[in-house]
Amino acid sequence: MNTKITFCEECRAEVAYSTVSLPMTGTIKDKAYHYVGQEAHCSHCGSVVYVPEILDANLQELYRIFREENGIISLEMIRAIPEKYAIGKRPLSLLLGWGEQTFSRYWEGDLPTRQYSDMLLRLYHNPQTYAELLEANQGNLKSPHTYQKSRRAVDALLTCSQSDNSKIDSVIQYLLNQCGDITPLALQKALYYIQGFHYAFYRTFLFAEDCQAWVHGPVYRSIYLRYRDYRFDPIRNEPVFDASVFSPEERAIFDSIIRNICCYSGKILEQFTHQEDPWRITRADLPPTAPSNKSIGKTLIGDYFSAVKERYAMESPGDIRLYTQDLFRKTGLLV
Repeated sequence: MNTKITFCEECRAEVAYSTVSLPMTGTIKDKAYHYVGQEAHCSHCGSVVYVPEILDANLQELYRIFREENGIISLEMIRAIPEKYAIGKRPLSLLLGWGEQTFSRYWEGDLPTRQYSDMLLRLYHNPQTYAELLEANQGNLKSPHTYQKSRRAVDALLTCSQSDNSKIDSVIQYLLNQCGDITPLALQKALYYIQGFHYAFYRTFLFAEDCQAWVHGPVYRSIYLRYRDYRFDPIRNEPVFDASVFSPEERAIFDSIIRNICCYSGKILEQFTHQEDPWRITRADLPPTAPSNKSIGKTLIGDYFSAVKERYAMESPGDIRLYTQDLFRKTGLLV
């Protein structure tokens, strides 16, 4: 086993050291942020010793907390973008119209500005946005090979996304087959909760399509247009559906949503979503009845439902009932 060694100012010698976890506070832009960091101690005299790697790790943990609390893209997402689109860090920076080293700094851990973070989040979540950027700014790249390689990668992702778009249709068929009756309003909310809890449990989004923050809660526009003629009536049931197209993990989410979400009326579910951050934050200061086609960001949905899973100590999709029962109690006070 390798012994960790550093210099101790008190002992005036190279010494072994140990580490302990401690609550720490750091300041960024005049605001304090609290996190758990590491502190190194000399194994001989117990003094705090300087270890560059530990200080770097503490700084990155501080930055991680800052990112989470301020909606800044995570370091993991930043580092995934070049791999996702088969492009180097410097060419990507040029493609974005930034300085040649700008993206590299963010890849190493520097904090991007809000404007740059929002752009990177759009690229991370939406291959179509990247494809449009690649076409518009390909002249910024120094090699045609760089463009061609990245074009192949994004084309493959777009093809996959088109397949993912059909995923929502398959899920709808499953819901219609399994539910006794479900109105368009309730269907929209079921899809929204499936998207959120699938991410919370499995760290991936099931649907490529974004939902929008409409007056009556999250809405997938294309699904609204498909079923709007039903209005308040239940949608016609799907008599036969092969559920084997889904994995057991996916079906676990769907079945829990059917038991714990679809048991409520569409109007109750509307009140559920009106209490939740993704819809509230996206609509911001809009009047209650003001129309809006603003998309609810996948990051907002993922972060919110991940926090819900943690807050209610959910171990399996069946535990979604803990959240919905609590929401219903709160809604009962509001009605």
